[in-house]
Amino acid sequence: MAVRENHNEMKRIFLLFLAAVLFGSTCVADEPDSVYIFSYARAQDEGRSGLLFAWSRDQQNWHPVGNGFGFVKSDYGRWGSEKRMIRPFLFYDADDLWHCIWNLDNKEGAVAYTSSKDLLYWMPQSYFISQKALKRFTPEKMNAERSRQQQIVIAGAAETGVIKKVPWNIVSGLIKKEQLSGYRSRLWGETTKEDARRFAGLKPLKLVISPEPAGAKKISNLLMGVFFEDINYAADGGLYAELIQNRDFEYAPSDKENRDPAWNSKKAWSLSGNGAEFTIDSVHPVHPNNKNYAVLKTAGGQTGVINEGFDGIAVTAGERYDFSLFVRSMSGKKKALAIRLIGRQGEELAAASVKEPTGEWQQLRTVLIARKTAAGARLEIVLQPESVIAIDMVSLFPQKTFRARKNGLRADLAASIADLHPRFVRFPGGCVAHGDGLENIYHWKNTIGPLEARKPQRNLWGYHQTAGLGYFEYFQFCEDIGAAPLPVVAAGVPCQNSARHGHPLGGQQGGIPLDEMDRYIQDVLDLIEWANGSAQTKWGSLRAAAGHPEPFNLKYIGIGNEDLISEVFTERFTLIYKAVKEKYPAITIIGTAGPFFEGADYTEGWKLATKLGVPMIDEHYYVPPAWFIYNQDFYDKYDRAGPRVYLGEYAAHLPDRPNNLETALAEAIHLTALERNGDVVHMASYAPLLAKENHTQWNPDLIYFNNTTIKRTTGYYIQQLFGQNAGDEYIPAKAMYSDNNEKVKNRVAWSIVRNSHTKELIIKMVNLLPVPATLSLDMDSFRFSNPTIIKTVLKGRPDEKDLVPVQTAVVINEIRTIELAPYSFTVLRIKP
Repeated sequence: MAVRENHNEMKRIFLLFLAAVLFGSTCVADEPDSVYIFSYARAQDEGRSGLLFAWSRDQQNWHPVGNGFGFVKSDYGRWGSEKRMIRPFLFYDADDLWHCIWNLDNKEGAVAYTSSKDLLYWMPQSYFISQKALKRFTPEKMNAERSRQQQIVIAGAAETGVIKKVPWNIVSGLIKKEQLSGYRSRLWGETTKEDARRFAGLKPLKLVISPEPAGAKKISNLLMGVFFEDINYAADGGLYAELIQNRDFEYAPSDKENRDPAWNSKKAWSLSGNGAEFTIDSVHPVHPNNKNYAVLKTAGGQTGVINEGFDGIAVTAGERYDFSLFVRSMSGKKKALAIRLIGRQGEELAAASVKEPTGEWQQLRTVLIARKTAAGARLEIVLQPESVIAIDMVSLFPQKTFRARKNGLRADLAASIADLHPRFVRFPGGCVAHGDGLENIYHWKNTIGPLEARKPQRNLWGYHQTAGLGYFEYFQFCEDIGAAPLPVVAAGVPCQNSARHGHPLGGQQGGIPLDEMDRYIQDVLDLIEWANGSAQTKWGSLRAAAGHPEPFNLKYIGIGNEDLISEVFTERFTLIYKAVKEKYPAITIIGTAGPFFEGADYTEGWKLATKLGVPMIDEHYYVPPAWFIYNQDFYDKYDRAGPRVYLGEYAAHLPDRPNNLETALAEAIHLTALERNGDVVHMASYAPLLAKENHTQWNPDLIYFNNTTIKRTTGYYIQQLFGQNAGDEYIPAKAMYSDNNEKVKNRVAWSIVRNSHTKELIIKMVNLLPVPATLSLDMDSFRFSNPTIIKTVLKGRPDEKDLVPVQTAVVINEIRTIELAPYSFTVLRIKP
């Protein structure tokens, strides 16, 4: 850990020096010994820019530090508009610390607190219901400090804040940090749109690579995996093959952040025919976890109830679909139900019937065989005259699911994930795992057992989760595709982006109360028993009853997801970690280090992991493509004796968030660096994985889909090529360039790995330049005689989105000198 910290500190000092050279050490020719500093939050944006500074020699002429550069921003509340720093006040005390306290709303209610030694590095934030909860500071002290707030004019606007007299080096440090941030933003903001100017006159690059097989090192064979989260309708309406929307009548306005009244228990349902009633009841439900059901009452004629599916129901001619529902008669009259699939114009596509319902809940089943192919079919349940029935858990599943599993997965989407050759699958997500508030934390026990007994809930991303795709299905899918399961549980706190939802405090909401933590910790321990225990154990028996008597062989579990490393989190994470480690020492526990590659949560997350001996840390970052170009050494100096890294979420983000060749090649550059550091980076997964057209909350994603088709992005093929061409040994190499310009060299990357079992050699090469690169490859040290060689190339314009790799067979002499096309990714797979 110390080596990595020193490396990052050296990089920071170098960049500060570089910024000073580029921009000048300060803007002041005659540096004073001391000046006045004014700290404030901008009134016009209600503090969304964070804590700002201005300085003055005489308290008359004030100079802003940067153009609205926030040195610390409030991380409280929902994303975007709720993250405000209201009326902050800054003060310094005898502990040699700067303290910043601000309000979290426009009332004298919840407050936030953070501290800093130098005004540059700020500790993770803490949130309190009232100022009285800040026990470290007496109300008298805080009132005295707040009374010192003054109003001055900054850039023509009246601002309220605190004036302090400080040594000049304090202000100088702030100026340099803002300059460094601006420099990095420009550097990392480079895109291929400027390549014609940036590389004007650049000649084709010549590159000589000399592998050194004697220096081969073992690397992780679990490096390439997938991250699954129920975002962008990835589960219901997506990977989960159920075709009926709101099958359980449990949709509610509270699923939506704006409490949409149209999003209710009748969502996706409508009546056909006249003279019928359609109401929702909750007396005597099928199961207490599934409290709502529909009551249908007909008068003289036939009528029915129609479900529209998720943007329609896609059916294929000749295919069979399993229909089921729970039903009971409420009129004492037993009358059969007709079941139909109908087209957009009302034409019948398939028909069947179920027997007469009784007076008690019973599950009835039938099979519908589609006579025509249709993308927008609907399901109709037809009632006979003078009927009163209750229905619930209305379901329609294609029989052709992935591996023909009941309650299974959509075959083409699941196959696309399997085709990535993932070594592990993370689930049930990122933010979904710890949820929007305490009541929305994802509890695995709610997602196992019979479907009617599972407990649905609102999705943090603004829709509904049926829990039909639950922990049993996740583990089963991992087993089907030969991937290690990696469940992630909340660390006793919800997402720091949580809203209040009736709680007096948003954000982490104080976490699960400590007197309830024993029960929550037991739930985590029960998960491991459910996955790995014998069929004779309490929880293992439930797994066996579901159809899997053998253990799932769980080896990894994540605790937390890019959390704020607050005192609330630290206390609860430590309790869970120690309990799991004590009872299940063979399980590899994965901790968390915030949502960024730097900052307080990153640093404090690593410190906590090192202190506790956590074996692996989950890092996340979404960054511009040029970040990957200029940070290829990011993991080179990590401490090899410290915790391993799981890069759980990453992606290259351009403006407007496309997934194109430019982003894909930048990610390929990073993946070559991950392979080079495969001894410390144990796992990695791009995020997010799936997105449904017209229901997408986040871009870019790897796979886009609608009800009938899927689109594998260019980024998908990069991930697939790394997954299909993984190795467990990394072979270092020396390189010589015809052009030693760093901007040129940084846009060419390679990785050489070997599969120690098959003895296959895999060479991956990235060219993110607008000119070709001629690569001379010294193959003599491998002593191949007549190998089989497959060459795969993905190339095109940087802005192209629909590229597909092309594969050809070549001979040994053809790879001694290879031309790497402009903007291309090339893989050589050599089998002795």
